[in-house]
Amino acid sequence: MAEKKIIAICQSGGEFETGRDGMLSYHGGDAHAIDVDDKMKFNEFKMEIAEMFNFDVDTMSIKYFLPGNRKTLITLSNDKDLKRMLKFHGDSTTVDIFVIMEEVMAPNISNLPASRSSRTTLSETVVPVDGTPLTVVHGIEDDNIESDIPLDGALDVVDDTNPLVNHIDIAGDITPILPLLGSSDEKNGKGVQQWQNTITGVGQRFSSVHEFRESLRKYAIAHQFAFRYKKNDSHRVTVKCKAEGCPWRIHASRLSTTQLICIKKMNPTHTCEGAVTTTGHQATRSWVASIVKEKLKVFPNYKPKDIVHDIKQEYGIQLNYFQAWRGKEIAKEQLQGSYKEAYNQLPFLCGKIMETNPGSLATCDTKEDSTFHRLFVSFHASLSGFQQGCRPLIFLDSIPLKSKYQGTLLAATAADGDDGFFPVAFSVVDTESDDNWSWFLLQLKSALSTSCPITFVADRQKGLTVSIANIFKGSFHGYCLRYLTEQLIRDLKGQFSHEVKRLIVEDFYAAAYAPKPENFQRCVESIKSISLEAYNWILQSEPQNWANAFFEGARYNHMTSNFGEMFYSWVSEAHELPITQMVDVIRVKIMELIYTRRADSDQWLTRLTPSMEEKLEKEGHKAHNLHVLISAGSTFEVRGDSIEVVDVDHWDCTCKGWQLTGLPCSHAIAVLGCLGRSPFDFCSRYFTTESYRLTYSDSVHPVPQVDLPIHKSSLQASVTVTPPPTRRPPGRPTSKRYGSPEVMKRQLQCSRCKGLGHNKSTCKQLLQSV
Repeated sequence: MAEKKIIAICQSGGEFETGRDGMLSYHGGDAHAIDVDDKMKFNEFKMEIAEMFNFDVDTMSIKYFLPGNRKTLITLSNDKDLKRMLKFHGDSTTVDIFVIMEEVMAPNISNLPASRSSRTTLSETVVPVDGTPLTVVHGIEDDNIESDIPLDGALDVVDDTNPLVNHIDIAGDITPILPLLGSSDEKNGKGVQQWQNTITGVGQRFSSVHEFRESLRKYAIAHQFAFRYKKNDSHRVTVKCKAEGCPWRIHASRLSTTQLICIKKMNPTHTCEGAVTTTGHQATRSWVASIVKEKLKVFPNYKPKDIVHDIKQEYGIQLNYFQAWRGKEIAKEQLQGSYKEAYNQLPFLCGKIMETNPGSLATCDTKEDSTFHRLFVSFHASLSGFQQGCRPLIFLDSIPLKSKYQGTLLAATAADGDDGFFPVAFSVVDTESDDNWSWFLLQLKSALSTSCPITFVADRQKGLTVSIANIFKGSFHGYCLRYLTEQLIRDLKGQFSHEVKRLIVEDFYAAAYAPKPENFQRCVESIKSISLEAYNWILQSEPQNWANAFFEGARYNHMTSNFGEMFYSWVSEAHELPITQMVDVIRVKIMELIYTRRADSDQWLTRLTPSMEEKLEKEGHKAHNLHVLISAGSTFEVRGDSIEVVDVDHWDCTCKGWQLTGLPCSHAIAVLGCLGRSPFDFCSRYFTTESYRLTYSDSVHPVPQVDLPIHKSSLQASVTVTPPPTRRPPGRPTSKRYGSPEVMKRQLQCSRCKGLGHNKSTCKQLLQSV
């Protein structure tokens, strides 16, 4: 029985929307693709998804749609459910999977519902207080404490919003009341109770105009009214209620010979009764940032829609989405540092990388107006590891960045002896272009000292093809099969059903992997019987650059350029950080990867790496059924399902398996067994444990003070780097999906007439027959 296999496109972080016809559609979020077959267990499937999205496996649910029904989501919860899904989608090559995080309620914290994606509300992020004496700041008050300061006299310090000037000690046996919402305060929200008395009246003093404005804003939020400034400068502030005809008014100005601001006049009476209480007029971007900053430390993925929900819940203020988004951006910049200043620190970072990791190459390039153009980084440990232990095979790919100033990350990755990805170099550029790819390859060429021809697996875009040929002379460019497949599907003009496209793609892949010209020709003839257009496209797509039967380089059967998918996941985790911090996150990930794999390989006792030992063992089992005709020379005939000729001296077999993989094929192993030779002596040196350990023999060293503020005087040269002019557009960023071999939109097919482009309900055949 043929094995059922399907590509699961796993999506999370987006939103479902219901159309007028009741159909559900999913928008936004991130997406990953994995292969699912009928041998996979549900727990394995769930664990793989949890690792991809970095989710807790116990708090997520997995759902999908039945074919033709997008009104009801079906839940996957066990092995039977998974097998049913494969059965239901038996005619499809892909299935959309939706990963939804279930709500986890914190026990005994609040009776109010939590936001949909956050486990704690804003006021619950307050640090717990024990019974020891403490200093009360930020307006946390105990109603049982009576003030010794008369309310009608001049106040030395009444405002409690400045932790530098207010230190009110509470006895150790008194427990301060945290600002939790009581049943009588549901209108105002539980976070505003602490702000009821930030403004107390005439005579109250503040250390600065800024402190007065902040106190006034909190007071207005707590008392549910909006105000407007009549006068507002560095030494005086006059404010009145925004409601027409309301007499509430306050005036504060600087005390002579001091920097203190004092309230001189105040009419505390309101006649508006909070007519404008539900809007976010007083909730400025900086105020929203101050509220959400602490929670962003714990929940970096705190969403604007949840900020809107939580601030409404806790402070009674209705923000719009843009206010929440801007406040979050400001808070992130306060926590992570300035995105703009990070670009100016790039020359310092490059110098530090080369200083702490001798032999590395880190360089930054700017345009004539000093705006950022591109950055290249390759650590000595990566360069040395590639040249000592990796195959001369490099995968080139790119991933768009979703940071404030966008950009694209270009990456060069290699394959280690255990077929794991190995990062060689990466670059951040303002945009993906032929010029930037050429610059990236020039930097890579200068960093690598090898004279060995290199095989590159990359897209066939014109810029890359020309740059590889000019910069790495004598090297080979293998076209990425995934990109070719996407291009083929896009270029097909005819109305082909989903099933027909799937058959074309399957034959296309078979043609690419075919080891001999005659096998290649059989596969393309099969495509010709389906579509002459697809057949002609394939013949014109330069098969010598992607088909095993004609390719002259050594790809070791690696056909796609997205080999370093783990590397791109690292970038996805750090792409919203300032550029210097993103580079340092990647550095730390490479450092950890090298250390972990070096430690793992120290435990190996085999001559080859584990995955290569396993492949060689499988070929050895096949050799038992083969018959070798003994010859006096080094060439032998091997009979089995086919007749092949093995040349031991040249490590060659007519089946091409030995040459394509670097490991002896079953025919070669049968011959070596007759000669009393060990197959291990005829494996590529890149697959030995020794080469693997050489790959990870060097370490990436720490780069200190990367995230510290850099003073201009400390820069090595008077180089100014400003951010690129591109800015992130509004709305949710698009996701670049990896792993799917084709992009095929399923067309409607009528179940009555079998025609394309319509369904049974709109079929006209019945009307014509009548």
